[in-house]
Amino acid sequence: MPVTLVRDINFSVAAGEFVSITGPSGSGKSSLLYLLGLLDAPTEGRVIVEGQDTSELNADQLAQFRLAHLGFVFQFHFLLPEFTILDNVTIPMKRLGELSDRDVKARGRQLLDDLEIGDQAEKHPDQLSGGQRQRVAIARALGNAPTLILADEPTGNLDTKNSDIVRDIFVRLAKEQGTTVIAVTHDIDFAEAADRNVHLVDGAIVRP
Repeated sequence: MPVTLVRDINFSVAAGEFVSITGPSGSGKSSLLYLLGLLDAPTEGRVIVEGQDTSELNADQLAQFRLAHLGFVFQFHFLLPEFTILDNVTIPMKRLGELSDRDVKARGRQLLDDLEIGDQAEKHPDQLSGGQRQRVAIARALGNAPTLILADEPTGNLDTKNSDIVRDIFVRLAKEQGTTVIAVTHDIDFAEAADRNVHLVDGAIVRP
């Protein structure tokens, strides 16, 4: 029997806007984020990203579109323990294949420097703190210069200090670099730092 996770969703996000998505547990926040991130397909309606109607793309085209245009940050960083920090950051760039190996490494190091963890580049994930690992995950998400970052509870496993650091990174990405950020969160301070808050209840938007 099919289950409706979100319904009557109709909203748009402007380029460079920082939007938080809040709501009680089970309200459909992550389901909405997975639809926006093209990880799930809607049974009705359309998801349009950068003017592209994504329902027109096949599975291979969707994968390539995600790689080129979207960056993902999750509550758990999903770093590969057998690789160095720099190698973890450069994986999406190597998959996209638009830069030489030399340029990939240079961009990876620059992103780590920008997030103030450049001195950790040759270490492995288990040698870093939770806050540092989340910054590595953000650097990885930024590798292919996506126009849209999607984050699912990015501060969920962090203490207050590191939550503030991660929140400020997203604010800067939107305001200074024009990157669109959509983030699911239970963190009130994080949600209030966004330009706009979308609140879901029972799979429907009650505050756009």
